[in-house]
Amino acid sequence: MADSPSPSRARTTPGPARLPPDLADAARGGATLERFLHGLPGVDRVGLEQRAASLATRSVKKDAKLRAVDTAIGMVDLTTLEGADTAGKVRALAAKARNPDPQHVGAPPVAALCVYPDLVADAVAGLGDSGIGVASVATAFPSGRSTLRAKLAEVELAVDSGADEVDMVIDRAAFLSGRYAQVFDEIREVRAACGAAHLKVILETGELGTYDNVRRASWLALLAGADFVKTSTGKVAPAATLPVTHVLLQAVRDWRERTGQLRGVKPAGGIRTTKDAIRYLVAVHEVAGPEWLSPLLFRFGASGLLNDLLMQRRTQLDGHYSGPDYVAVDL
Repeated sequence: MADSPSPSRARTTPGPARLPPDLADAARGGATLERFLHGLPGVDRVGLEQRAASLATRSVKKDAKLRAVDTAIGMVDLTTLEGADTAGKVRALAAKARNPDPQHVGAPPVAALCVYPDLVADAVAGLGDSGIGVASVATAFPSGRSTLRAKLAEVELAVDSGADEVDMVIDRAAFLSGRYAQVFDEIREVRAACGAAHLKVILETGELGTYDNVRRASWLALLAGADFVKTSTGKVAPAATLPVTHVLLQAVRDWRERTGQLRGVKPAGGIRTTKDAIRYLVAVHEVAGPEWLSPLLFRFGASGLLNDLLMQRRTQLDGHYSGPDYVAVDL
């Protein structure tokens, strides 16, 4: 994989100068931003949840299932975000990211390895020239409660240490209080601090309360320059859900229709099984479109998911179930 470009290095978004007039006005922030966000169509809760439930019943069989499993593996942001994380643990996960299943040739590498800012350098060293991205959470993850100066310092540490991607969290208290311009300006500041690194904006949808708020937060993040909109930190319940992910997929689909710009979606938290992952892939295909079935535009924020994907992959190849005793678990 040394000659394969990292998914995070292929930028998919042209500059804000290409925004149509109404979006350009909203992107100036202030009162025009608030009017735009509150002018978005309301989400039909019943229709949304029924469609999400209906798509989740679709099954994928045989060769198509193996392709789906490999696609999902290649979309995983292999993540460790614990207080006890060490440089040694990160190096071990980097080895797994590069070669998820050493005993079965052909398993694709993951999209990225996601760590705290102070461990980015260890992730970079462990991944070497593999082409796998290095992602880092920042901006007072997971609460988002700190000064802007402190948040930007975290971003700068991550980027200076070699991060290709930054996963920031929005200030949910500011958003829920209607201080949209404050959240918008903070995302803009973080976007500038990221430089060439991709910016994923974590909405922490479980705290936003309504699908309408999720839609508003998605559009706010896109207007402020997010490369990805992300459901959750994985530290708050509920985390990712299919209906919420549908709302994010609708936002990036509509953004593409309005601007021609491609933006990505990352559900994170609570996605643990291959069955779950395939349900999300079906949603991606049906809501946003097949173009989003790429790690450039869709990621899974997960730690345990990769192990189940590898077990199911072995089952598809070997014709019998391979339990967890036969797959190396994360350290």
